[in-house]
Amino acid sequence: MIRRRAALIALLSAALMPRGAIARDFDAKVFMPVLGSAPAPVGYVDFCHRHGDDCHARTAHPVVVTLNDDRWLDLIVVNRSVNDRIAAATDMEVFGVEEYWDYPVDRGDCEDYVLLKRRELMQRGWPASALLITVVRDEDGAGHAVLTVRTDRGDLVLDNKVEIIRPWFQTPYSYIKRQSPRDASAWDRIDDRRPESSVSSIKHQR
Repeated sequence: MIRRRAALIALLSAALMPRGAIARDFDAKVFMPVLGSAPAPVGYVDFCHRHGDDCHARTAHPVVVTLNDDRWLDLIVVNRSVNDRIAAATDMEVFGVEEYWDYPVDRGDCEDYVLLKRRELMQRGWPASALLITVVRDEDGAGHAVLTVRTDRGDLVLDNKVEIIRPWFQTPYSYIKRQSPRDASAWDRIDDRRPESSVSSIKHQR
């Protein structure tokens, strides 16, 4: 059983990570710098009015999860499962409005993927303080949302656009704000500074 689990983890990791990424990038242990509070997105505020219990997690001691084999497998399975099950669609197509955050059934946009991944990881025992909804601008300057996962190997990103789970600084995005790890209803502004070596790595990934 142990060998079978190890083989499965190795297989999935090889399928979803670029060659050498675990040793090179994850060992950098880079966390997003924050610059203080930021206003919560309007769509998130509305979501919390409808799903209050999902927005009230508070802790004086945010958890940084140890990324062992089981936790890594959780991330791979949930990221791929949600990306495969949910078809990309705009809020206008699904709900008939410009902005509406909710758990998707079979279609949704970026923040809906994030909400579902966060919930499914929490159902697997992950702490809310390690699963942070994050707002970015993508390569084209458009708004986008990803899930930041705080681990002892640094902040990792789960994204509906790609299967690969990457360190935040290896993504081609500009980071704007994210949930506070201390209070799920509060948000922090991100100081998007990253290691100089990440610039060449991002260009290589494109």
